[in-house]
Amino acid sequence: APQIAEKTPQQAQFPVQYPALQGQPAPTAEVKMNLFQWQIQHSDGDTFLHIAVAQGKRALAYVLAAKMAGCGALDMKEHNGQTALQIAATIDHHLIVQDLLSHGAQINTRDSWGRSPLHVCAEKGHVLSLQRIWRNSGQQVDVEMFNYDGLTALHAAVLSHNAAVKEMRKMLEAAKLTKYALLCLFLQDLKSGRTCLHMACEEGNVELLNMFLDQPISLSIVNTFSGNTALHIVSSLQNNPTQAEAVKLLMRKGADPGIRNLENELPCQLVLFPFSCFSAPPALPQV
Repeated sequence: APQIAEKTPQQAQFPVQYPALQGQPAPTAEVKMNLFQWQIQHSDGDTFLHIAVAQGKRALAYVLAAKMAGCGALDMKEHNGQTALQIAATIDHHLIVQDLLSHGAQINTRDSWGRSPLHVCAEKGHVLSLQRIWRNSGQQVDVEMFNYDGLTALHAAVLSHNAAVKEMRKMLEAAKLTKYALLCLFLQDLKSGRTCLHMACEEGNVELLNMFLDQPISLSIVNTFSGNTALHIVSSLQNNPTQAEAVKLLMRKGADPGIRNLENELPCQLVLFPFSCFSAPPALPQV
């Protein structure tokens, strides 16, 4: 009988028992390519790991992650530039996030929108996945990374007004951040120059203002924003029930009411009154 030579895993053809992906037929016996080559060419870069993660199949994802980590393919990206870790963060499957991190998934990768897994969790309010990323990664999380909209993860969380903001507060307090790391709270976004402080002011978000203004360097940045200070922004709010409380808070923390913006306006001139206190009262009607 003819001898059948054994093949190494690198030489082996794609096993026919694997199911086809997304309706694509499996390669014929004549086509020789390895598993990852076939997936990239026939499924927009989705690997079996991407699919298992998206479907929330933790056990399968764990096994596949171990195999892919062994050959340096754990951080492969699909057509949207997302790794398996980013997909797990997107669906908030925190246990899979933990598993992937334990296998060495990179924490600071970017997708096609420039978002890291931390950005995704912050935007969507995925607190449990955010906790796994922060506490269990064993890597240095880049909290100062900007996405392609010029926003850090904290900027994105403030704009989203979700539960991730509260969780971020707990993490910041627990981490006992140094003055340098604390600067990430006050980084300006790259498009408008707003900091997280200014974003919180735009909504009259007193809870966030209390959090930010409790930081030791806050007084040095209260009065900076392209001519409009945080006090200008809060003063200009309309129909906001927390406006007065926010103004008082900023004043207690050292905001300067005497600074004028680029329009030469004081903060008090931006407050809406029934009649402006800076102009003559309207003429009385003739009797």
